[in-house]
Amino acid sequence: RSGPSTSIPRRVFIARTLDVLGPERVSALSFSPTRGSNDIMAIDSGSTAFIIVCAALVNFMTPGLAFFYGGLVRQQNVLTIIMQNFVAMGLVTMIWVVWGFSLCFGKSGKMFGSPATYAMLSNIEDLDGETGPIPGLAFALFQGMFAVIAPALMTGAFADRMMFAPYLIFIAAWVHLVYFPFCHSVWGGGFLAEWGVWDFAGGIVVHISAGFSALAAVMAMPHRKKIEAELDTDPHNIPFVALGTGMLWFGWFGFNAGSALGANTAAANAGINTEISASCALFAWMVIEWLHKGKPTLVGACVGAIAGLATITPAAGFVRPWAAMIIGLLSAPWCYGLVELVKDKLVIDDALDVFAVHGMGGFLGTLCIGIFADENVGGIKASGELFGKQFAAAVGTAVYAYAVGFALVKVIEKFMKIIPPQHALELGLDASIHGERAYKDTSQNGGKTAV
Repeated sequence: RSGPSTSIPRRVFIARTLDVLGPERVSALSFSPTRGSNDIMAIDSGSTAFIIVCAALVNFMTPGLAFFYGGLVRQQNVLTIIMQNFVAMGLVTMIWVVWGFSLCFGKSGKMFGSPATYAMLSNIEDLDGETGPIPGLAFALFQGMFAVIAPALMTGAFADRMMFAPYLIFIAAWVHLVYFPFCHSVWGGGFLAEWGVWDFAGGIVVHISAGFSALAAVMAMPHRKKIEAELDTDPHNIPFVALGTGMLWFGWFGFNAGSALGANTAAANAGINTEISASCALFAWMVIEWLHKGKPTLVGACVGAIAGLATITPAAGFVRPWAAMIIGLLSAPWCYGLVELVKDKLVIDDALDVFAVHGMGGFLGTLCIGIFADENVGGIKASGELFGKQFAAAVGTAVYAYAVGFALVKVIEKFMKIIPPQHALELGLDASIHGERAYKDTSQNGGKTAV
C-alpha cells in the first residue's frame, strides 16, 4: 500500500519490537525516529480496544484535574477553575481535529509537522498499522487527549486571577507555540527525536512545558495579595481533592501504559511502574510532611501521589520496577522542597504548586531516563551521554516554555484585562464571570449547602 511517509513516536518501535523479538534482542537494534509507509503492522483488535480505553482514561483525567484543583481553591471560585478545565476539552479538541494533529504528526519539519498532511484528520487511514497495531484514528484519538490536558494543567498556577476570555486566547496560543512544537520535536520525528532525546509519555511534552509556562504566567501577573485585601488559601473541599486524585491516578494508567500504543509488555511495564512510583511518593510525602509540620494531611498525601505520577511519566516504559520505586521516593522530597522554596522563600504565587509538582517532577523524571533506563526494558541504555542529552532537552524546554508563557500574558494584557476587577474578586469569580454559584445559603446553621 502506498501512502505519505510519516513521522511517529519512536516509543512505537520499541514497544512492538519488545513483543516480537523479546527484550534481550532490542538493544542490538537501532531505531529511526521516522518510519516509512512500507513498515506496516496488521491491525490488532485487542490493541485497538486497549488504546481506545486508554484514550477514555486520559480524557477522564481532565475532569479529575478539575475536581482536584476545584477542591483546593476557595468556594466562590470553584466553578471557574472547573470551567477552565472543561473548556479545554472543547477548544483544544477542535484545534486538534482541524490541524493540531497534523502539526504534531504530519510530514516532518524540525519543529512542526505539515498542517496539510492530516488536516481535518483527512488521509488518517495512511497511518493504519504504522503507529503500532492500531488504526490511525485510534492513534489520533489517544494523542489528542494529551493535547487537551497539557494546557489544563496550568490553570492551577494562576487560579483566581485570570478572566475567561483571556484564558481562552492564552491556551489556544499556547498549544500552537509550545505544545505542538514539542510534541512534534520529541514524538513526531523532529529535531529532539533525531538528536536522541527520549520521553515515554510526556515528561518534556506535557509536564515541563506546562509547568514552566505556568510559572511564567504567575510571574507575569501580580501576586494575589496585591489584588485582594484578605487572601484565604485553605482548600475549601478536601474530599474533592481526594476524588480528583483518585480520578487522575486511575486515568494515569491510560496515560502511561497507553503510550506503548498496544496491549503489550511495554504497556504492562509502564503500568506497574506508574502504580509503584505514585504509591511510594504518596507515602514518602506524608512522612516528610509529618516530620516537617507535625501532622500527616490528606491533601499532602494526594499531592505526593500526583508528584510521583508526574515524575515517572517520561521514564515509565524505560525502567525496571525497582527504579520506579526509587524515582517515586525521590520525587517526594524533590517536589516538596520546591513547593516550600517557591512559596515561602521566593514568594511566588503558584497557587496550586503546578511548577513544583508538574514542571519539576517532569524535569526530574526526564533526567532519570539517563540514570535508570534499562536496554532490556525499553531498548535504551542509561549513560552519561544520554543523561546529558536529557538534561539539555529539559533545560531547553523549560527556558522556551517559560519565555513563551511570559510573553503570551504580556501580549494579551495589552489588548484586554486579564486580572478580574475588584468587584468581581469580592463577589467571587463563579458569580461574576459565569453567573453561577456552587453553594447557596440554605442551611439552618448558616453553613453552605451544595446546589
